[in-house]
Amino acid sequence: MAGVKHKILVLSGKGGVGKSTFSAQLSFALAAMNFQVGLLDIDICGPSIPKMLGLEGQDIHQSNLGWSPVYVESNLGVMSIGFMLPNPDDAVIWRGPRKNGLIKQFLKDVYWGELDFLVVDAPPGTSDEHISIVQFLQATGIDGVVENMSGLCQPLTDFRFMNGDNKDITDEIIKCIKEKAPEILDVIACSEIFDSSGGGAEKMCNQVGVPFLGKVPLDPQLCKAAEEGKSCFIDSMCGSSAPALKSIIDTLVASHWHQELASMKELIDNA
Repeated sequence: MAGVKHKILVLSGKGGVGKSTFSAQLSFALAAMNFQVGLLDIDICGPSIPKMLGLEGQDIHQSNLGWSPVYVESNLGVMSIGFMLPNPDDAVIWRGPRKNGLIKQFLKDVYWGELDFLVVDAPPGTSDEHISIVQFLQATGIDGVVENMSGLCQPLTDFRFMNGDNKDITDEIIKCIKEKAPEILDVIACSEIFDSSGGGAEKMCNQVGVPFLGKVPLDPQLCKAAEEGKSCFIDSMCGSSAPALKSIIDTLVASHWHQELASMKELIDNA
């Protein structure tokens, strides 16, 4: 860990809120800024990072320096137990001590080289993995990131239309829209699926005195990008989620690592 400048721990008390999605897209974004980035998946029982980075089927290699991460790009390396499983569908049924041992091995035996950022994707909850990673990295320090996702943005064409007899009439509806009002096909329907009137994550951040970075809508196209192991920033496919994610990441970097960002821009300008 001596060669790692900054460690970012992505966690949440609940499952299914987008930790791995955010970790993956944060890593893509930081690498696109020309930083040297590592992504460590410590979700031992549910490793999804290899799929979200488009690295399924890859193997870890051993060198005289230690385990070598699997690389998406020359400046984005990934480590996960998912690379060690003979079959990606194999279940990992381990007790705490064995999980803790592997996490320690990931930190001690993986040769990351010089990194600007190490993003750590944690499992849901506050259990063995979380206690272990905090204890193991205590001496070198952690920048903590807690994320939450709410809301739903979905293209009209993704909806299914049913008549009174529960018959699917989607094709007929879409055909009619194309003929009568094609501009409606570009409409994005948005709704709050979690009641935020009570304040939600923003209220909690205010109560505990930590910055509220923003919120990301539940965008089916972001899910598709994750399924395909792609960055959501490379095209305009993720029209509702990518700008929200970029705003959060820009705020995060500008607030905590503005000197690194300025130095990187200077290097690029002088190149």
